Amino acid sequence: MHEKILKLAASISQAEADEGPMLAALCTAAEESVTRRLREGQTPEDCGETFYCAAALLAAAGMLTCRDTGDGVEQFTAGDVSMRLGQSSGACESAAALRRQAERMMAPFWADDQFAFTGVRG
Repeated sequence: MHEKILKLAASISQAEADEGPMLAALCTAAEESVTRRLREGQTPEDCGETFYCAAALLAAAGMLTCRDTGDGVEQFTAGDVSMRLGQSSGACESAAALRRQAERMMAPFWADDQFAFTGVRG
């Protein structure tokens, strides 16, 4: 199971060879996270390919987040030359989109973890 998730995540994130250990750890964490959220009595095998895809999407999102250090120069001026670099929101937005996609895919299999009041005495 882990190898399949790792292969999919590597493809999605376009991981470099030196990123292998980090991606493997992210895949393990994603697999555990997706499994913990399954409805009672549900197994990863019950989800079919959806489980692998969702876990790979979460791992790839983690990889994008790890790559985005966001520590670029915010403002720099030297004479007539001015440079302004900020945090890269592109990687963060892409990672968020991957997480949302994983959640949509797994929605039929995950337990409802939403909190709601049914009534409050006043």
